[in-house]
Amino acid sequence: MKKRALISAAISLMATCTLPVLAQARDPIRVGAVLSTTGPAAYLGDPQLKTLQVYIARINEEGGVLGRKLELVHYDDASEAAKANGFARRLIEDDKVDFLIAGTTTGATMAMAPLVDKAGIPLISLSGAVVVVEPVKKWIFKTPHTDRMAAEKVFEDMKKRGFKRVALLSETSGFGQSGAKETRAVALKYGIALVADETYGPKDTDVTAQLAKIRAVPDLQAVFVFGLGQGPAVVTKNYAQLGIQLPLYQSHGVASNEFIKLAGKASEGVRLPSPALLVANALAANDPQRPLVTSYAATYWKQYKEEPSTFGGYALDALTIGVAAIKRAGGTNKEAVRTALEQTKGFMGTTGQFNMSATDHMGLDLSAFRMLEVKDGGWVLSK
Repeated sequence: MKKRALISAAISLMATCTLPVLAQARDPIRVGAVLSTTGPAAYLGDPQLKTLQVYIARINEEGGVLGRKLELVHYDDASEAAKANGFARRLIEDDKVDFLIAGTTTGATMAMAPLVDKAGIPLISLSGAVVVVEPVKKWIFKTPHTDRMAAEKVFEDMKKRGFKRVALLSETSGFGQSGAKETRAVALKYGIALVADETYGPKDTDVTAQLAKIRAVPDLQAVFVFGLGQGPAVVTKNYAQLGIQLPLYQSHGVASNEFIKLAGKASEGVRLPSPALLVANALAANDPQRPLVTSYAATYWKQYKEEPSTFGGYALDALTIGVAAIKRAGGTNKEAVRTALEQTKGFMGTTGQFNMSATDHMGLDLSAFRMLEVKDGGWVLSK
């Protein structure tokens, strides 16, 4: 009788210990997102949310991840970095998410950074500034190219065309400020003299005063605008209204068809560095990115009847990299997932090929950028 009782107790104990594990295995993997789906950065954040929604639904239809469904929990920071901190806290403390795809803007990402570090939860950022990953932050990764890389790609093109005297017009947002800093830092490397340096606010509706100052600079050869969202479209319209004929460059912060819609005919001739997505169908048949970017473009169009943007592509890359890390980690243990993210190697995304490490939480190089130009109301590879 005693032996039977001991066996029964052991079975009961085993069942008690196993139940939480089985329950966890059935629980969804919770993906938290804080994105700018309204406000000045909405045309960046809106396609990011839409991309996550359609691809998470697809993953779930195909059986989920490690036998578990994905559940997206998302909040809109309205393009206000101050709100991102509160939403990140809610996702971590109340919603108990397993990892974060968050930060449409650099300001939002940096506002969340202290919480992420304290909680010890992986975050894959969708923002552009180099400060997000330099210096390396243990728990933060990112998928877009950096602002420094954008400046270098633009200056490569300018050097090729013989431009040496350039004006910089940057936004006072986190992305714009960081971009301006990086632009100044790499200009001399390419033999570029920044002979004017002006700023504008992300919500400004008129930038003609700054552009008039720039126009007055002697022997100016080109203008480089560093901003994101609606502001650069305002700058581009004002540029045309003032009749400035000099070449106009933008950063990857406006790499979207929405920029052309907002700027209209004034966008004609604008050049910028961009991922391959905007010219998916123009890529060579043997281009390693072509299958992925054309598939994403078709999927997005089928679901939303809208052209995809590079910003949505950043979200797809973040989701795919995050899911792959969970699979390699064998679950959602946060330290294991973080380590697996650092082991991302040879991953071809919409943004380029990612090779991350403990010292590089982005993993892209300059070859991932293509120089594009607006021609006849659409994006083409710049010659």
